[in-house]
Amino acid sequence: MSGLEILYFIIPSAILYATPLIFTAIGGVFSERSGVVNIGLEGIMVVGAFVGIYVNLEYGAAMGASVIWLAILAALVAGAIFSLLLAVAAVSFRADQTVTGVALNMLGAALTIFLVKLIYQKGQTDMIANPIRRFEVPYLSDIPFFGRLLFHDVYSTSILAFAVAILAWFVIYKTPFGLRLRAVGEHPMAADTMGVNVAKMRYIAVLISGALGGIGGAVYAQTITLDFSASTIAGQGFMAIAAVIFGKWHPIGALGAALFFGVAQTLSIAGNQIPVIQDIPAVYLQILPYVLTILALAGFIGKAIAPKASGTPYIKGKR
Repeated sequence: MSGLEILYFIIPSAILYATPLIFTAIGGVFSERSGVVNIGLEGIMVVGAFVGIYVNLEYGAAMGASVIWLAILAALVAGAIFSLLLAVAAVSFRADQTVTGVALNMLGAALTIFLVKLIYQKGQTDMIANPIRRFEVPYLSDIPFFGRLLFHDVYSTSILAFAVAILAWFVIYKTPFGLRLRAVGEHPMAADTMGVNVAKMRYIAVLISGALGGIGGAVYAQTITLDFSASTIAGQGFMAIAAVIFGKWHPIGALGAALFFGVAQTLSIAGNQIPVIQDIPAVYLQILPYVLTILALAGFIGKAIAPKASGTPYIKGKR
């Protein structure tokens, strides 16, 4: 396998594995920019993955290939509803956001496995017959080098993920809504003084975070695992949180960090097919994404500055 062939193999696979992380990390950016730390992204992804697979299995025979979009929409709604638990606890009742997020992760894992056993009478669902499939982008796939690299085997959800990242950047930095969002995350009292409803903005941000996290889970399940079990989502939510921090709480930065972790996941899963690293013991490649996550946080946590009010409940009238 030549160097060019290795590149043609790694880049499309990295984009595939990065796509769910992009959705979830962008959701995390919205939440953290409002001042709410969403540690529960892992649990939200689990819920999104379960709902996506369930809807795909239930309606796949009737809707065919288009069922993937219904599954993604259902996961979006489920993720938003599930994230309401965090919003109510952290915003309305001013509970500790880290503890609440951990509780969401535990609840998401337990609830979905309970539902799988209740519905399917076993520990995992059946395999879906209508996954999200690759396709070639007309004309663009014929471009020398870049055509095969980026447009030959592409997923529609990957294109959507990049669009969501760009849209998130525009919304957060170029619109009045984004200005209010950043204000409540940096100085909620000043925002409140200017007439911004801090609680409302934080609720909206957490709901957006949950919706995108649900999409991330559904996309992962419908492109990579093609079923749902206790091990379908195994740390991807925490990688998304790391991508938020690694990307310095910026949508485009989170996109780049997610692509970085996508490369790591590609090497961990398909590294034995790449001549340069195929002799490395498989166990080292399998732990690579998690080691890089820790190293990324250890290397950048001190250099990246979080929103000043991130993780701090707002009490009206209290400095």
